[in-house]
Amino acid sequence: MSKDFIERPRKNEKDGAITYVQELLKQAREDRRNEDVDKLENLIRLLNTKKYGLVWEEHAELVEEEMKTKIPVFIEDETKKIVGNPESEDYNFLLEGDNLHSLHLLKKTHAGKIDVIYIDPPYNTGNKDFIYNDKIVDKTDGYSHSKWLSFMSHRLKIAKDLLSQMGVILVSIDENEQSQLKLLMDEIFGEQNFVESIVWDKKSSAKGVPPRNMMVGVHEYILAYQISDNFRFLGEKRDESGFKNPDNDPRGPWRESNIKSTIKPIEEAFTITDPNTGKKYTNTWAFSKESLEKMIAEDRILWKANLPKQKEFLNNMRNSTKALKSNWGVFDNQKTTMFLKKLLPKVQFNNPKPLELMKYLIEVTAPENSTILDFFAGSGTTAQAVIEAGGNRKFILATNNENNIAQDITYARLNKLHEGTEFYESQKFNLKYFKTDFVVKEDFPDVTLEYELLNYVTPLVELEFGVDISNPKVQVILSEGQLDEMAESDFIENSTLFIHPEIFFDEKQERILRDKNITKQEIPHYYFGKDIWS
Repeated sequence: MSKDFIERPRKNEKDGAITYVQELLKQAREDRRNEDVDKLENLIRLLNTKKYGLVWEEHAELVEEEMKTKIPVFIEDETKKIVGNPESEDYNFLLEGDNLHSLHLLKKTHAGKIDVIYIDPPYNTGNKDFIYNDKIVDKTDGYSHSKWLSFMSHRLKIAKDLLSQMGVILVSIDENEQSQLKLLMDEIFGEQNFVESIVWDKKSSAKGVPPRNMMVGVHEYILAYQISDNFRFLGEKRDESGFKNPDNDPRGPWRESNIKSTIKPIEEAFTITDPNTGKKYTNTWAFSKESLEKMIAEDRILWKANLPKQKEFLNNMRNSTKALKSNWGVFDNQKTTMFLKKLLPKVQFNNPKPLELMKYLIEVTAPENSTILDFFAGSGTTAQAVIEAGGNRKFILATNNENNIAQDITYARLNKLHEGTEFYESQKFNLKYFKTDFVVKEDFPDVTLEYELLNYVTPLVELEFGVDISNPKVQVILSEGQLDEMAESDFIENSTLFIHPEIFFDEKQERILRDKNITKQEIPHYYFGKDIWS
């Protein structure tokens, strides 16, 4: 198929459409159908008109074309399962395969459920970093931008469907495609949903041999887009250092803080008196006279020799945050590179995203019960950042396995984090490893296709609900025959049954569920039928 595959069907389709309309126009002129002539001429004009925004020669992708005849499915590699936190029933996931296939399946399990998507796609530098249809796109390729935009647009459109109404997508990029990416995301997510173009520095100075133009690029970008106005950055935690309680104030630790002054008309200035010494202070206070007198009565004013100060209590700041700057400063990726070399001495991975950058990104975007997706997982820095950020955050990683990256780097890194080393403490988390496989449609030409696909429902259940089917308290029932074969002892107390939507329980079975406090969870209907697999 790859030899005969045409990458530019959209251009071919457009050219064919114009040719067809021109023939109709020619016939209309010969028949002197003037009204049709006007309409057909206008149609040709519209076909040749460029709209405002991003226009490019769309390219087709072999992995997408294959889905017309082959249905992607997930199968678990049980040898790579990690149980680092047996007290938790929650699981994270690593999906191996082309991320377009993984995204199509995630659309079935996670539509509207992902809180944060972060991706670090190929930057399309022309230096062998971007492969399209199994070919390296280099600087000599006249369609390099078009191929990159086609590649990204297919994936970003699905990513939009995965985000929750509180969600945000963050995309790393550099100057090679930054301007094109901004226009593409404006088109897909809506210009009104642009949040910010974040800048971060990968170098602190312009070291080395100066380039010809005497300007060293030290920064990269992260473009942030929301789905709706419900998204908010969490903000940056305020500095809690310096809080003490020398006077045993019952309100808890505090620190000195200046009382801000403001510019007011002189007639609004007023005087306050130190109740201990009688010393008078006159200033244009930011507080009103009444507010300041109340603060004095509440023992929140510290009487100093020069100007009074106020007590700032830690309890009043505990959950407060400050707004973020769009320039996030310097994050050194060399630290992460060296960390990976120590963690995985036998493998090499160039230019990993700085771990500190990713931890900061997670902390300011992802609430503690959120799900984070990275479908250009690379070395797995996003997963480590989620693990170290703590809380009840969960991650889903998707990556291809070019040069065995999924197994030898992404998974190997996570496994080492789980095991721990002499320089890194073992981390507690659970992980399942799924690979994409295919069911060939022509092998199952009738209703047997749906029966075959039932064999691949369990991984979707595990992925959507974050569970492990090997847990006795989790069972999947896909047919009434399977249900009828279950003895009463097969039903586990306080468990969850994931059932096919067309299965019905009789009175005895319903009684067992009540007596054993078993929860029924219907498997979503969209797992089944031709609509999901088309």
